[in-house]
Amino acid sequence: MIDLNADLGEGFGRWELTDDTALLASVTSANVACGFHAGDPATMRRVCEQAAERGVRIGAQVSYRDLAGFGRRAMDVPAAELAAEVAYQIGALEVFARAAGSAVSYVKPHGALYNRTVRDSEQAAAVVEGVRLSGAATGDGQPLPVLGLPGSRLHAAAAGAGLPTVDEAFADRGYRPDGTLVPRSEPGAVLTDPDQVIERAVRLARDAEVVASDGQALRMRARSLCVHGDTPDAARLARRVREELTAAGVTVRAFT
Repeated sequence: MIDLNADLGEGFGRWELTDDTALLASVTSANVACGFHAGDPATMRRVCEQAAERGVRIGAQVSYRDLAGFGRRAMDVPAAELAAEVAYQIGALEVFARAAGSAVSYVKPHGALYNRTVRDSEQAAAVVEGVRLSGAATGDGQPLPVLGLPGSRLHAAAAGAGLPTVDEAFADRGYRPDGTLVPRSEPGAVLTDPDQVIERAVRLARDAEVVASDGQALRMRARSLCVHGDTPDAARLARRVREELTAAGVTVRAFT
């Protein structure tokens, strides 16, 4: 069994990057942009309504405040400020999720913040503090789970604060031998061949392993699998990934 997630709501005003409606037909969890790297109130509301209608779990995809750089530029934000901004983003999305009859079910950092919290304990702790500061909780009153890379400082900080953690793997990203993602500035960071992405997704879900950039197979037990919503033909790719997972005997279901 594995969860299939994608980044949604990555637009602003009249500009739209992700095909949210089509992606929601395939994913079981939606990482919704909360306005700092992409997204605006109308987009957040629309995506939450569509996700609720389809029974797709809603996750807050929090980011550095970087609309111009799509949240993928390295930034140095004081811990207290970052915690407040993470709480602010979760709170904003929670309004629209609740109005749609659903709720924010988990938190996932985006872009540069995601990668920074893999190794930076201070920034990781600030994100966790932001989750706690938001006061958001699951339907049974438990703290929101934090979705991230296995073995990251983010997960260590979350576990230390009593927050559940969910290991995530990427079907369309390259991996280094140490299990971290290949930076987008380097060759092989993003996989664009649909067959390669599908093969990687099935292998991750069924065999709990992924092939790193040096050719070695890494053990990687993930509960959620990400297909990026901003890659070319992402909606069709997500549909094929889900079909092939099902054909391989993998149950695709939300982790929350």
